[in-house]
Amino acid sequence: MSEMGRSGKVALIGTGMVGASFAYALMQRSLTSELVLIDLDKARAEGEAMDLNHGLPFVRPLRIYPGDYADIKDADIVVITAGASQRPGETRLDLLQRNVAVFRQIVPNIAAVNQHAIILVATNPVDILTYITAQIIGAEQRRVIGSGTILDTARFRYLLGERYGVDPRSVHAYIVGEHGDSELALWSLANIAGVRLYDFVGANGQQYDQAALDALFEQTRTAAYEIIKRKRATYYAIGLGLLTIVEAVLRDQHTVLTISSPMYGQYGVHDISISLPTIVGRRGVEEVLTLPLSNEEIAAFQASAALLREQADHVS
Repeated sequence: MSEMGRSGKVALIGTGMVGASFAYALMQRSLTSELVLIDLDKARAEGEAMDLNHGLPFVRPLRIYPGDYADIKDADIVVITAGASQRPGETRLDLLQRNVAVFRQIVPNIAAVNQHAIILVATNPVDILTYITAQIIGAEQRRVIGSGTILDTARFRYLLGERYGVDPRSVHAYIVGEHGDSELALWSLANIAGVRLYDFVGANGQQYDQAALDALFEQTRTAAYEIIKRKRATYYAIGLGLLTIVEAVLRDQHTVLTISSPMYGQYGVHDISISLPTIVGRRGVEEVLTLPLSNEEIAAFQASAALLREQADHVS
């Protein structure tokens, strides 16, 4: 892999709204010197490259161009946002069969030309598609990352920050499990500036109220449905989430993020990809953290994994 900094090459497969939002954020962060855009709709990739290139006079130099799978051969990280999008009223798992078929075309094309790149999956249902990608890749599965609950965690921290009147960057709380309806909040570990929520009093006088916090978690869990109802898709926040993961890889930051990756016995879970706080660096998954969860949280995490395992078993 390339040296740290702006020397890494990023390949983006899928230039829909999520992919374009990520590409736009990436060019502003000046993380890389080269970005190739790949899409089944070649005209769309060309148009996005043109539009982004016209903004280059306002940022640091960056080569952005439309390409094909041959251009992935020297990429350090491949971001996949291609696939069918979630429709109003449709769950992420409803997308399963349609997007599995897409990935069974995309991933072998990546593997045929590049065996070292980190592969970052953002397409939903992201946990099962991350698992399938890892199965196709075979060896070195640590280089397969799903965006997982990185966005759910961000939504959760934002809402907690709003409730307590603090900067969400000072909120330390995680959403884990499936990126979807069975996800769970780790209330036992949630804190603001090291103070557990049970004891924290916000600048606005807000105190602990579990019923209000449960409602806040429900707002977190259903946020995507509410946004889709209003504007048909979500893309800005996940674009920034993908940027955060890519930065952790290219700069070898060893950042703890709630990404999805294959499990090897964590909390008794095997043979599925799911989200837990994970150290992310140059090799992709550096370490999946084992946290002191409550018995109820462990049971809920195992139930979330079982749901995903059942869905994966029905993939044809």
